[in-house]
Amino acid sequence: MMKSVEKIGKSKEEAIELALKELNAEKDDIEIEVLEEGSKGFLGFLGAKDFKIRATLKDNYEKTTRNFLNDIFDSLDIIADINLDFKGDTLKVSVIGDSAGQLIGRRGESLDALQLLLGLAVNKKRDGYIKVLLDIENYREKREESLVRYANKMARTAVKQRRNIRLEPMNPYERRIVHSALQSDSYVTTYSEGEEPFRKVVISVKKQ
Repeated sequence: MMKSVEKIGKSKEEAIELALKELNAEKDDIEIEVLEEGSKGFLGFLGAKDFKIRATLKDNYEKTTRNFLNDIFDSLDIIADINLDFKGDTLKVSVIGDSAGQLIGRRGESLDALQLLLGLAVNKKRDGYIKVLLDIENYREKREESLVRYANKMARTAVKQRRNIRLEPMNPYERRIVHSALQSDSYVTTYSEGEEPFRKVVISVKKQ
């Protein structure tokens, strides 16, 4: 749901200007609904009636997303395509371009930071929250597949050696992948321990 305000002015233009000022927006960014028609009245003042309008910000998530990312791409001489898929309250943003890989960072840390900043930009003028998921060069899918293989390998090692195994520190997103990958395993269970950013998953052998 986009943010809206109601304003009253002696003219429609005055009411619109008040709305634009409060919304910190340009005229092209809003939709205007006249709630009460104003009138100048007799001799310009007797019986005069103010205009009342409702101004609602347009849902420019696509414009915001592309401008935000293209500004970064331009500053780093990156050439990439941006694809958007908006369903429900989730916006999936996929960036494809060989040179865009430099934005992923070590274990996706730069990608996560960029996703956070993009989410803040997209939701800046919204009343309702949009969840933004950013991926570059299909990194997240590849990382998920790698984590699932890693989790299963470590689970087999834990069972074979009959001991708990503590994995490397992971962010919340990666830990959820590991927990999900092993939640139906008959021989091990998982839990997290430690404090961010060093929190890690522990694979524990079930008692048979």
